[in-house]
Parts: sequence; C-alpha cells; structure tokens
Amino acid sequence: MNDATLTKQTRRPHPWRRDLVELAAVFTAVAVADVVAHLVGRGPDGPALLVVSAVALIATAVFHLWWARRHSHSPPAHAGPAPGGASPAASGAAGDGGAAEDGGAPGVGGPPDDDGERPRATTLWRMRTTVRDTPGSLAALCTALAELEVDILTLQTHPLASGTVDEFLLRAPAALAPRRLTAGVSAAGGSGTWIERADAHDLVDTPTRVLGLAARTALDAAELPFALRQLLGRCTVHARPAVSPAGRSTGELPPVEGVLEETVMRLRDPRGGSFTVERPHLPFTPTEFARVRALLELDDRLGPRVPRGRDVLALPEGDEITVRRAGEADVDAAAALHDRCSERTLRQRYHGPVGDARRYLDHLLSPRFGRTLAAQTASGRLIALGHLLWDGDETEVALIVEDGWQRRGIGSELLRRLVALAEEGGSSRVYAVTQPSNTGMVAAMRGLGLPLDYQSEEGTLVVTAQLEGAALSPLAERPVPDRPLTGP
Repeated sequence: MNDATLTKQTRRPHPWRRDLVELAAVFTAVAVADVVAHLVGRGPDGPALLVVSAVALIATAVFHLWWARRHSHSPPAHAGPAPGGASPAASGAAGDGGAAEDGGAPGVGGPPDDDGERPRATTLWRMRTTVRDTPGSLAALCTALAELEVDILTLQTHPLASGTVDEFLLRAPAALAPRRLTAGVSAAGGSGTWIERADAHDLVDTPTRVLGLAARTALDAAELPFALRQLLGRCTVHARPAVSPAGRSTGELPPVEGVLEETVMRLRDPRGGSFTVERPHLPFTPTEFARVRALLELDDRLGPRVPRGRDVLALPEGDEITVRRAGEADVDAAAALHDRCSERTLRQRYHGPVGDARRYLDHLLSPRFGRTLAAQTASGRLIALGHLLWDGDETEVALIVEDGWQRRGIGSELLRRLVALAEEGGSSRVYAVTQPSNTGMVAAMRGLGLPLDYQSEEGTLVVTAQLEGAALSPLAERPVPDRPLTGP
C-alpha cells in the first residue's frame, strides 16, 4: 500500500455533506409518515395494517438478534486472498503475531512440492571468500547467492585488517557448476574465493565442533594433533621435540605467542618443542590462529593424561593378557621390556644396535608424537608395545614383542588396534619400516586384510596399508568379554 492510497482511505468527508444527507433523511421520513397516516386513518383496514406491521418488525428484530449471536464467532467458510496477494493464513499470522493453525512457525512446514514434483538434487559446498569491510558488502554477496538459488546453511566471519573473510556452508543445486558459483561470488565483490565439496559432518556448527574437539583432547593428550586437523580442515601437523632422541637440538623454538605466516603456523609447545601447522591451499586467519592457541593452552593446563580403558584377552594357551594405552609414566616398564629382549629383536625393531633405549622411549611414549598400546601379563609385566607415530599426512606403526611371547598373535592384535586408531585420526594410510627378514611384522601387516604396497631399498622394507576401513575398532573405554587371540 502506497502513501496515496493510505491518504485516500483515511480522508474524512466534509461536514456540510453529512448535514445535507441528514436533512434529506428527515424530510423523507416526514413524507413517508404522512402517507402512512392518511392510509391508516382513511382506509377501512387501518388498525389491522398497523398490527401486522408491528408484528413483522418484531419478528425481523428477533431473527436478526438470533442470527448475529450464532455467527458472530465463526470464521468465514472461504476466505479470499488478502490485500497485496497474501493468503488469509499469512495475513492472520501477521496480524496476530502468532503461529499458523498447525502450531508451526509461519511460512515453515507444509508439503515440499504441491505440484507433485520430486525435490531437486543438491550439493553441499564449503566456500571461503574475502570481501571489503564496508556496509552492504555481505548483503551483496548473499543476494548473488540467492540469484543462483544457493541456500546459506552456516556463516562464519574472520575479521582482517583490510577486509573480512566469510566462510559459508552452502546447499546449491547439483546442476550448478563450481565455476559459475565462484564467478557469481566474484561479481558480487568476493576475492580469493576457495571452494570444496562438503559432507554431512560439516553441518555441525563451529562452536559445537570446537567443544567436541576440546572434550576429546581433555580425555586424551594424544588427541591434540587430530583435533588440530579437524579444527583447521586439510592441513599437516608436525610436532618437533626440543631435543632429538640422539641428543641434538632440533632448532630454534618459536616465540611464546607463536608465529602466523600466511599458510604456516608455528607455535611453542608448553611441554617443550614446537608445533608446525601447514595448509598450502588456504591461508590461515587470525581467528583460526587464536583457536589453535586456546586449544594448546587447554592441553597444557590439563597436564599428562591417558585413557584408562583396557581389554583382558585370552591367548590360545590359556594365558590372559591386558591391552591398554601406555604413556610417559610407563617409561621404566618399557625400558625393562627392552632389557629382556634379544639383540635380534631389538635390531628388527630399530634397524640397528640400541645403546640406551630410554632415549627413544621418552619420544615414543609421548602423546605429542602419537599413541602407544601396551600388552601386559596378569602380574603387570609389559610384554609388548605398539606405537602409532604421526608423520604428516601418513602414520607409522611399529611393534616390539618380548621373545618369549612372540608368534602368539599379540603383535597382530596390537597392530589391528593401531590401524583403527589411525583411521579414526583421519590418516589415509599407515606404513611399517622393517627388514625383509622380519617375517612376523610382514605377516601381521598382511593379516590386516587391507591393500598393501611394498617398497624395498638397501635392506629396508616399507609396507604401506591403504586405509579403506580398519578391521578392528579402537580400544574401548570399558572391558569387553574375553576372546582368544589368533594369527601370527
């Protein structure tokens, strides 16, 4: 409704027009009364006509009163469209400020397709683009997406000094090509646009995902590299100790506040060493840098922690062993295990002579560089260790089993669990570096039932397993029923 229509509807008639109408009504009433008086006074049926008229008027008044009381609260049977093309339901919702008849919100619900057509196929996209920090820039971007029939599911903003990085989760028609989508965003003022396919896991909003990652990190210190990858998307996380196992310095540590250099983050580990996070395809924002620092601070405040879950398993000979997570508190027990192992077993594990095993164990049992599973007897003596070591996008697995407990399936059991942990952590493949003569390790890798690649060079064999679905779930938090171990 425009201003002219509103003015026309609210204009009042002039007072003199109303006076003329009232005066004409008075003269008309007098003339009618004079005619009726002559008919009643001079006609033979005058009194009867007056009685019939009075009865008719009373009957009409009674009928009108009954009809008004019966239909005063009934809605119209068929309501036409409201002014402006709005439906009666929409007009009522707008006027009353309430919900629709079905109890839902106005404009929400109802059949998706009234004409019976099947819904169109859609695709989820994650998109990040930079816009100028001026009023209306985001509105122009949203308008361009609406013209392409793209639905915005979530939106995050990352303020910068010279603009704002907007990160979207979009649902677009499947027929919409990525190039057309990015071209529309560029025409609306977006620059440095990056886009990739998303899946249902991305539908979780960012605060919920961050809280979930913080909870996982709080339960297990080894979850930190995995949490960083989940928080930042596709990236490579390198954890470096301050001193290598050989006793040499690994380089200058970054400052306490960390360093952000476009596609690289360098942060100091509060426990010693440093973290380097790389994402060549997409620069990091200060908001992401702040999130990573907060996660590292949480990890430092919680201190060392290892999940307490363990499984009691039965060997074919009737002995029982316990499989559990191991950590830095197990260094002494792990060193005693190495002391009981033969020179041949140590050479197969470390590919050379081992002087002081404790130097390696401090690194191997640290949650900063991976996870460790331990097998121990009923008396608490460690008889085997399985290590899962993060190596960028790949993951290394390594096993050592005490000589008297080899060839009884313990190594295979540890390996299956390590592979499941690697798959849960987002690794696409795991590899084992061993010697061709180490038939036990080769057989354990083949027993996974996964596609394997073999590479031999200068007496070293690298066996790589492609993770298309690990055969065994990770170590549970609760004991499971006893079951025998099988395999090599």
